[in-house]
Amino acid sequence: MRMYLSSYKIGNKPNELKELAKGKTIGFIPNALDHKDAESTRESNERNLKDIADLGIAVETLDLKDYFGKKEELEQKLDSLGGVWIRGGNTFVLRQAMKLSGFDKIIKSMRRKDFLYAGYSAGICILAPSLRALQQVDDPKAMPYNELKKIVWTGLGILDYIILPHYKSDHPESADIDKEVEYCKKNKISFKTLRDGEVIII
Repeated sequence: MRMYLSSYKIGNKPNELKELAKGKTIGFIPNALDHKDAESTRESNERNLKDIADLGIAVETLDLKDYFGKKEELEQKLDSLGGVWIRGGNTFVLRQAMKLSGFDKIIKSMRRKDFLYAGYSAGICILAPSLRALQQVDDPKAMPYNELKKIVWTGLGILDYIILPHYKSDHPESADIDKEVEYCKKNKISFKTLRDGEVIII
C-alpha cells in the first residue's frame, strides 16, 4: 500500500499525488466531520472534492455510514477503487466510523501494493497505534453514531508512530499541537510533526 500523508489539504506535493493516483478512482471519506452540522459539512466536503478533482483525479464520495454493519460490501467497494482520500476533522469520530463499517480491519489487511491511502490531518493521525495524545485537540467524547457509545482509543496501528499535523502553522489548532508534542514526550510516544504544506510519502 502506498501513502500520501499531508498535514493540511493537498499539501505541497500535488504532482506526486497526481502520479500516485494516476489511472485510479479514489474514494473520498468524509466521516471525520460527522459530528458537525450537515450544511457546513456539505460545503466543506464539496471544497475537498473539488481540490482533488482539480488535479485531474477521478474521485467519488465513500461515506462509511453507508457500510455500518456491512463489512463485506465495503470490502467489495474498496476492491473496485484504487485508493482513498480521508479528510481532516475529529480523529475519534473517524475512528468510530472505521470501526462500525469494518474499514479498520479491511485496511489493516490490505495487500494491494498499488492501493493508495491518502489524506490529511485526522486522516493521517488515525494511522497511529494510539489516539490518546490527540485529546489535546480533538474531543474524544464526540460520538455522533447511535451504534457506538464507547470511545475508541486505539488507532489503526499501521504506523508505529503518531503524526502530529498543523505544527507551528497558520491553523486554529496549531497552538494546541505543542501540547500534543509535550504529551508524547512525557509518555514516551514516538511522533513526527508536520507543518501545513508538508507531506510524507511512503
